[in-house]
Amino acid sequence: KGRDFKAAALIDLSTVADIEISNPPWVKFQSAGWVNFPSAPTILKQGMRNSNCIAIAPTATISNIVGVSACIEPQFQNLYVKSNLSGEFTLVNEYLIADLKKLGIWDELMLADLKYYDGSVQRIDRIPEEIKARYATAFEIDPKWLVEGAARRQKWIDQAQSLNIYIAGASGKKLDEVYKLAWVRGLKTTYYLRTMAATSVEKSTVTSGTLNAVTPSAPAAVAPQVTAEPALEADGPACTMRPGDPGFDECEACQ
Repeated sequence: KGRDFKAAALIDLSTVADIEISNPPWVKFQSAGWVNFPSAPTILKQGMRNSNCIAIAPTATISNIVGVSACIEPQFQNLYVKSNLSGEFTLVNEYLIADLKKLGIWDELMLADLKYYDGSVQRIDRIPEEIKARYATAFEIDPKWLVEGAARRQKWIDQAQSLNIYIAGASGKKLDEVYKLAWVRGLKTTYYLRTMAATSVEKSTVTSGTLNAVTPSAPAAVAPQVTAEPALEADGPACTMRPGDPGFDECEACQ
């Protein structure tokens, strides 16, 4: 017999009412508005094979195959290289390319700009602001919005979400604010905390003007003048140990 998974999911979701007693009020159900399915009495009597019925798809691997973003994740970068057991392969946001082609600004220079800025469109001058807002990457979105979105979804999901938190400039204050918000909103769990490197390499082009709107953010530093100074003569032994001290016989500086 086929199972009415829709009914099973609804019945399983009703168990969250017990969680409301100890958790913040992130779910509010009105059982009077539910629909009675014929399979509901059977499920209540015999139970269900699986305790969790609703999950979020697709996974990261599947999303790469079908060309969409992974699950609830914002786009990591619009152009980046991913590594897994199969090797390394380049991922590019096809929807961004389609929009840039409609505007007539997709060319080799635009591709070079995307590579230069690690897949970000925020600092490319000829891209309209609307496109920049639409294709903001994971580190360019306030992590509080990721938490708020997860809190809204959690009402309709009977298991925890693998919510990655992206923070460009991580600090104790920011981490405290984000994770405290997740707790207040009633999220069951979070997943990885993704941060950017504390330092980044300044990029430059060999030929000035080769890339579109790519200019060094700071003037090149002038190399300091190094002058040699005569070595100071030692007035005595470099080691402070004296004959009879423990370890004197093994000290290489004293021999």
